[in-house]
Amino acid sequence: MAQAKLDPEGEVGAAELKGKLPSAKLDARRDAKREAIVEVARQVFFEEGYAAASMSSIAARLGGSKGTLYNYFKSKEALFEAYIERACGQWRAWIFDLPDDGAAGAADIEAVLTDLGERFLGHLVTESSIRLLQLVMAEAQRAPELAHVFYDAGPGGGIARLTRFLEAAKAAGHIDPPDCRMAAQQFLSLCRGHLYFRYSLNLIHRPTPAEIKAEVARAVALFLGGYGKHLSQRERF
Repeated sequence: MAQAKLDPEGEVGAAELKGKLPSAKLDARRDAKREAIVEVARQVFFEEGYAAASMSSIAARLGGSKGTLYNYFKSKEALFEAYIERACGQWRAWIFDLPDDGAAGAADIEAVLTDLGERFLGHLVTESSIRLLQLVMAEAQRAPELAHVFYDAGPGGGIARLTRFLEAAKAAGHIDPPDCRMAAQQFLSLCRGHLYFRYSLNLIHRPTPAEIKAEVARAVALFLGGYGKHLSQRERF
């Protein structure tokens, strides 16, 4: 694999570049280098595992010195946290792209939950999602702070966003869960289901889009069957 080399200015550091480049351009260059480091670190973590990976191996892959790497990240833990926050932030923004509070009350809740569920389950069965979860779980006992970073940046933030949507839907009279945060957790658990569990254990091939749609459709039906105010008690069962 070709090395993603840092340019020579990475060896000099930001302090010596001041006065040579406008501040905005300097910030952009540093941001680009930081992103390059995080991406190469991801490759190393995935290939070698978190425990076996080292700052030396990451610097060697980058093609720069370890000193340059430490200019951006103080430790391997800090670099791994940066990757978790970047990846989870991107995924969360896409998966939990829900109507804002002003539009949530008028939204078709079944359609919104179906779209969300399909994005959520579709992401869970990607290789990058599986590998990241494996890495975090492998380190959770030794470094629980990494698990906290992962949960807060990914699942926790998504649950908070879904909770707000469900609260707005409840206020509009579409659903009536006693606890919207618990309902958000339950819905995501229903979407995850046994299909994801078997796939994460490598017992089945990656689910097809049709299988994901069917799994999510069942989850939405069960969720709204339990919490949908528009359904009579007889229709719920």
